[in-house]
Amino acid sequence: MTLDTDGGQRSVRHVEIGADDETVRLDRWLRRTLPDVPYGQLAKWLRTGQIRVDGRRAKLGQRLLEGQTVRLPPIAPSETAPADTTTPVDADVAAELQARVLFRDDALVALNKPSGLAVQGGSKTTHHLDAMLDALRFDAAEKPRLVHRLDKDTSGVLLLARNAATARAITAQFRHRDIDKIYWALVAGIPSTSEGRVDLALLKTPGRGGEKMRPAKEGGQSALTRYVIVDRAGQKAAWLALNPLTGRTHQLRVHCAALGTPIVGDGKYGGKPAFVAGLANKLHLHARSVTFSHPETGERMEIVAPLSGHCAESWAKLGFAPDNGDAHAI
Repeated sequence: MTLDTDGGQRSVRHVEIGADDETVRLDRWLRRTLPDVPYGQLAKWLRTGQIRVDGRRAKLGQRLLEGQTVRLPPIAPSETAPADTTTPVDADVAAELQARVLFRDDALVALNKPSGLAVQGGSKTTHHLDAMLDALRFDAAEKPRLVHRLDKDTSGVLLLARNAATARAITAQFRHRDIDKIYWALVAGIPSTSEGRVDLALLKTPGRGGEKMRPAKEGGQSALTRYVIVDRAGQKAAWLALNPLTGRTHQLRVHCAALGTPIVGDGKYGGKPAFVAGLANKLHLHARSVTFSHPETGERMEIVAPLSGHCAESWAKLGFAPDNGDAHAI
């Protein structure tokens, strides 16, 4: 929910953080929400207390939580960014990304993100999509904007907005959970029921291998996932269609492990049982489809991403037919 004191960007705004922005760093959220404001200006507003989280002074690196409210100051025209002067991406890299485009019009670009490519950078991540977005500019005056994210090792549909108005519209749909997402996962073993719901709250905790999401009886945030077994390979592995009804960090990975069937290759949450002989030791999680309302026409549309890389190889090895019927639906 966004509440303006008078309306428009020339007045104070209060923006409520939705589930899809849970645990996002404040600086990244600000750059996505205010794409035309230079980073230095954002930092200045934080130093002077003009940007606040739940009424308190905030820091660039702090993580946001669902339900928090971010205060944004009025934006004067002089505080917006100059014309985009991004250095072009290497021609081979650009061609590879462009070949992964699933859909493009004047408002949107939908990309089939490969596993192993981080969406945004960090202290130890210098190779990421955010630095390559100029390759997906096409005929637009500016490069596209990130409006949501996928984990580095998750492949599949990623939506990009080609202008600020589209970015605001799509972000609002994610915030209000008006976007339906279906994931495919290959899991080790077979769930005890052919379909069901996992209702298991999650809590982020520190650990030797970094922060990790864990089931929580108290103090956690609600997390709900619907699942259906699409196919199975004996007792060795199953192909699941997953519909996350909330958007917690690593939700699908923790919920599959809680079923007793960790996602293949997910050693972080599944340990040794997650590794299946003959299949790649990589995460087998794919964002199969995203269904949303087009920000300009209002038409309800679905973008579907085919399997690629190690996921396509593993599905084929197990004799699964991903293009046979409407297997992505739940």
